[in-house]
Amino acid sequence: MLKVFDEVGTLDQKCYTKYGLSEDILMEHAASSMLDLIEQKFDSNSKILIVSGSGNNGADGIALARLLQGKFDVELYLASDVKSDMAKLQLQRAKKVDVKIISTITQNSYDVVVDCLFGSGLNKELNSKYISIIEQMNNLLGYKISCDIPSGINALGQIMGAVFKADTTVTMGSLKKSLFTDNVKDFVSDIIVANLGVQKELYEDETDCFLLQKSDLVLPFRTEQNKHKGSFGHLAVVSGDKVGASILSSQAGFSFGAGLVTIVSKENLINIPAYIMQNKNLPQNTTAIAIGMGLANSFDIDILPKDIAKVFDADLFYDSKILDFFHNDNIVLTPHPKEFCSLLKISGIDDIDISTLQNDRFKYLSLFCKKYPKVVLLLKGANVLIAQDNKIYINQFGDATLSKGGSGDVLSGLIGGLLAQGYSSLDATICGSLAHSLAIAKYDNNNYSLNPYDLIELVKKL
Repeated sequence: MLKVFDEVGTLDQKCYTKYGLSEDILMEHAASSMLDLIEQKFDSNSKILIVSGSGNNGADGIALARLLQGKFDVELYLASDVKSDMAKLQLQRAKKVDVKIISTITQNSYDVVVDCLFGSGLNKELNSKYISIIEQMNNLLGYKISCDIPSGINALGQIMGAVFKADTTVTMGSLKKSLFTDNVKDFVSDIIVANLGVQKELYEDETDCFLLQKSDLVLPFRTEQNKHKGSFGHLAVVSGDKVGASILSSQAGFSFGAGLVTIVSKENLINIPAYIMQNKNLPQNTTAIAIGMGLANSFDIDILPKDIAKVFDADLFYDSKILDFFHNDNIVLTPHPKEFCSLLKISGIDDIDISTLQNDRFKYLSLFCKKYPKVVLLLKGANVLIAQDNKIYINQFGDATLSKGGSGDVLSGLIGGLLAQGYSSLDATICGSLAHSLAIAKYDNNNYSLNPYDLIELVKKL
């Protein structure tokens, strides 16, 4: 896991006061990180445009222009008069090495376009001038790099009128939450963290937010041989009106290691795999329950035992009876944004629409988990957010390939299968989510064609 912060200004201040590093030193390292990227990807004499603003993000860009000068064909466009002390100093230095400063952008293509307009300090809506500049930058041909964060995104990850669309974002010092909102995923692209003069172990402090890595996935491999099917748990998947959802979940849980899987249904189901059992009641040896997928109003959750691990999904998020379970251990919730808005409403936290939620996902996730600290909540989206108590974990590996009916049913089955095998609610959710997202990297058909059975087969090959 990598640490993620609300802001890094306090971390910069620590460099000044504790390590004796000046603002100038940090800026030179910031510019050098962008230089390294350009030197790795592009030949000498490549044509590079840097668009700089008036503050310290612009100063980073001006410093980069100086570092590029002499090896690359570099042009510097100043969107406005420089204002910060560092921007003024860097401009003096750039002029001394004869960096070419242009007053208008007349070409329609460059090898590289570098955005150094605002950074994460943007705190107001962009005016028409800056919207026009960003749109012009986006329309230029060339590889696009953003300094710190694509211009047009504020510290909360909200879009302030227009956004520069980067191919790579070189963010300064450490990762920020604003890089991982759903709104900005299509603009941030690949992220590189710039070292500002000390290793991250010294630069960073404690945090309550983390970016998940591939190495955080712990698969349920069977390392001991003296076992039987009961050793790996019994997942009960409660079926409702839409029986296909429960069939998908049961197959996912079975494929992810659960020793036994039973679909609980009042009706006799057909066309289920021979290895999936069915029963009208919960089996006595049930070790985890997955419920909500395709359920509608066909099951009374009051009869569920409180002491068995559960993953709740879909239709249950509109039923206030679900709140009775939120003070128990081993409860996982997997809502999409509309369902989470319902959860916020029935729990008395807030009554908001999807747009309001999506504009500040971290805030509302934290509010919910503060009220229900035992619950693990997975909020679906372009970036999946997983939270328990005061900690948030970000899964950035998913993409639109998973935007198909049944994908969520598979996710519930994966998490349920791990719960059945004894994973904690948090570990089951993190590992189930990572498996769900990472599996699609092995999908070699067109990304619009995935079906849930493809996904289950890919999970088997992780």
